[in-house]
Amino acid sequence: MSGLRMSYGPREVLKGLDFEVRRGEVVALLGPNGAGKTTTIEILEGFRKPSDGEVRVLGESPLTADETWRSRVGVVLQSWRDHGRWQVRELLEQFGSYYAPYATSDHARPYDTDELLERVGLTPQAGSKVKSLSGGQRRRLDVAIGIVGRPEMLFLDEPTVGFDPVARRDFHALVHRLSDLEDTTILLTTHDLNEAEKLADRILILNHGRIVADGSAASLAEQISGTTEVRWTHHGEAHVHTTADGTAFVRDLLARHPDGIADLEVRRSTLEDTYLAMVARHEESEEPREVVA
Repeated sequence: MSGLRMSYGPREVLKGLDFEVRRGEVVALLGPNGAGKTTTIEILEGFRKPSDGEVRVLGESPLTADETWRSRVGVVLQSWRDHGRWQVRELLEQFGSYYAPYATSDHARPYDTDELLERVGLTPQAGSKVKSLSGGQRRRLDVAIGIVGRPEMLFLDEPTVGFDPVARRDFHALVHRLSDLEDTTILLTTHDLNEAEKLADRILILNHGRIVADGSAASLAEQISGTTEVRWTHHGEAHVHTTADGTAFVRDLLARHPDGIADLEVRRSTLEDTYLAMVARHEESEEPREVVA
């Protein structure tokens, strides 16, 4: 996409976004509430018309693309209306049948229902009605519906909301399989920074309608600080020091104190540190300046 803008009346939500997602890449879109994440995703999915800019997904405009294009795209929304009376297996078979006519040599057939149930961890619930599922199980079903057509491009909007730790771990493994084994391109939004760091090849930080950072978790941490925090205690006195080369500093520290130090802790900047610092930096740049007459 290039020059993407979106306004609701006088309020400009997106202010000229430019980014690309490469085939097979997993990209996480992060940002505070109201930053424009969901609006961006909905434009890419074809659910909203942007005010300006060019958008291409799988080589086509989402607004004018046909059903064949839509069969190549998977979507997992934040929420959807439950089909409570359907059994899980029946519902997945029904959704899968919509994709079958579009299967070609270039685009694989829909998932076998049993294989899909196993992949998302719903095999024990195959005969259960949707309305009887727990919140985490319903979210797994959301994911299953999103990938039933073996999409080339998958959009995940807050995909693990309501997941317990086991379900979240299984979902992360599924995302890695989709990306690594089936070359699925994935764009996801999440508020879970740990999840973004585990899943994403690249991270985009969106704030006030602009991309303020783009890179891997490690490269963003390097950009924002490039430092390591070292903490230690010597003769009962606590010390803390930040340095660009933690290994060299610790080696020198131990040489300077042959009598020994205690409570040594070496901490690299985390994605959370990076995210908070970048958002704070951009917030400062967005603050209106006082005009002195």
